Amino acid sequence: MVFFEILGGIVVLGGIGLATSARVIKQFEQGLVFRFGKLQQAVRGPGLTMLVPGVDQLRKVNMQIVTLPVPAQDGITRDNVTVRVDAVVYFKVQDPAKAVISVEDYRFAMLQVAQTSLRSIIGKSELDDLLSNRERLNQGLELMIDTPAIAWGIDIDRVEIKDVALPESMKRSMSRQAEAERERRARIITADGELQASKKLSEAAGTMEETPGALQLRLLQTIVEVAAEKNSTLVLPFPVELLRFLEKNTNVELPEDTKDSSM
Repeated sequence: MVFFEILGGIVVLGGIGLATSARVIKQFEQGLVFRFGKLQQAVRGPGLTMLVPGVDQLRKVNMQIVTLPVPAQDGITRDNVTVRVDAVVYFKVQDPAKAVISVEDYRFAMLQVAQTSLRSIIGKSELDDLLSNRERLNQGLELMIDTPAIAWGIDIDRVEIKDVALPESMKRSMSRQAEAERERRARIITADGELQASKKLSEAAGTMEETPGALQLRLLQTIVEVAAEKNSTLVLPFPVELLRFLEKNTNVELPEDTKDSSM
């Protein structure tokens, strides 16, 4: 009986020791083992890993891409416009040993670097760049954040400027500017259309002057178009040029009062 009690105690102690020394590391994690406070060279991969109870300490590091929103930062652009800009940073841990040892809290450190870099980008840029040339600003912001991140074992995947908030007075000014620009374009298009129409009318007048019969054909076409509207009254102009055409082709003299009215 005593033997079985001792054996049972050993089994229980072994089970407790196994429970305290066994750790599970997930697929998207890597484990760092500190033995008496000193980092072991071997990085523990996903799966079941064993530790020395009371001696080893395991630190798990997430290797997934982290989405870090950067709070909106107030700043003054190079052309003296007050704006409020926010962004988002995507990064992941490349070297878990550096990320744990080189910096106390790499997430907080990345947030602070992103905020200061964003304010710096605002001060170096003009308003038009923030509104229409964000791709270049994103690259510059990524380069500024990536410089200290490399020393911390962190890889910057991408940086995006999310929104640029403008003062209400600036929005109204930009709206008036856009409206004035649209009105200017409309006037230019209208004037250009009138110019082209006048040139075509001038060419048509020259053609009719060279060919008097064209005027008669145009008159008949106008009559057909008016008659198609089903009007009860039809006003038919009788141009003097038509009388001249008839005079030329029939050798009929025009009345003196008609000649005087055409002069």
